[in-house]
Amino acid sequence: MKNTALTTTHESLGAKMVPFAGYNMPVSYEGVNAEHETVRNAVGVFDVSHMGEFLISGPNALALIQKVSSNDASKLTIGRAQYSCLPNETGGIVDDLIIYKIKDEQYLLVVNASNIEKDWNHISAYNKDFKADMRNISDGYSLLAIQGPKAVEAMQTLTSVNLAAIKFYHFEVADFAGIENVIISATGYTGSGGFEIYCKNEEVKQIWDKVFESGADFGIKPIGLAARDTLRLEMGYCLYGNDIDDNTSPFEAGLGWVTKFTKEFVNSEALEKEKQHGPERKLVAFELDERGIPRHGYDIVDGNGKTLGVVTSGTMSPSMGTGIGLGYVPSIFSDIGSKINIQIRKNAIPATVVKLPFYKK
Repeated sequence: MKNTALTTTHESLGAKMVPFAGYNMPVSYEGVNAEHETVRNAVGVFDVSHMGEFLISGPNALALIQKVSSNDASKLTIGRAQYSCLPNETGGIVDDLIIYKIKDEQYLLVVNASNIEKDWNHISAYNKDFKADMRNISDGYSLLAIQGPKAVEAMQTLTSVNLAAIKFYHFEVADFAGIENVIISATGYTGSGGFEIYCKNEEVKQIWDKVFESGADFGIKPIGLAARDTLRLEMGYCLYGNDIDDNTSPFEAGLGWVTKFTKEFVNSEALEKEKQHGPERKLVAFELDERGIPRHGYDIVDGNGKTLGVVTSGTMSPSMGTGIGLGYVPSIFSDIGSKINIQIRKNAIPATVVKLPFYKK
């Protein structure tokens, strides 16, 4: 199992450590609900250094990215980021990712930790035609997510750039906590504002320490992966391996908005047909009408107990106090207001399909 550069720091803070995507990661410190509330109301820091980073450069870098990704990366300008996915050849998704345009002919692809090798092999196979310069820099870089409504105010003294001016899905390469050339990006996964810091492994401890010094008066706390999951679920953000995978199409998953047919990409012809016909099943968001906690893997059933689909993500929402979840159902059950049931042990608990996000500020 791999460690991040901050593993001993998490252990010294009393974190509960668990194996996650091949890494030894902090799942919680003081408890999921308390950590969740810290991010919703103040500021919290996640070590997400297990994420993968690929640097793609050269005259054909954009052409390669356009071929393997579903979104239109030609729209990116320097300092902007884009959410996208890597379609596979059979209608599913290899991974979802964020693409940063660092400079002309240079892009940073940030991928999920569990998919680093798979994504690298997939992109490399297509790069035979493009011969872009590809570097897997995952093992040398750390990533901190500083999230919450007080993040900007708490961190402003650490940098010369105006943090409040960095718009959603934009970034700056600047000084931060005494380190030069740090990527400061606003691509948060929690729905409570804040930003991410990409730096070298040997720099991250200094940054972590200064972040906690600077945030001391703002109630800053370290946050584990369990609260990251409840926060992203309240926003309805997909988690690879749960809500999207090699067998879910972008249109089934509600990712049609990052699937652009302004160019040709892997399996684009088949996906365009699926868009025209409409998918047979869709990922829906639901709230339980009665007390209960929906969990990953629970069956979704109709009024007669017939299985419609399965819960892909579910929890008791810490912000709302109700059971919420995502799951795939036949498209005829996907309209807002549709009634479904979640099979929780012997009971079919009624639920209503709702519009995302669950959590509204």
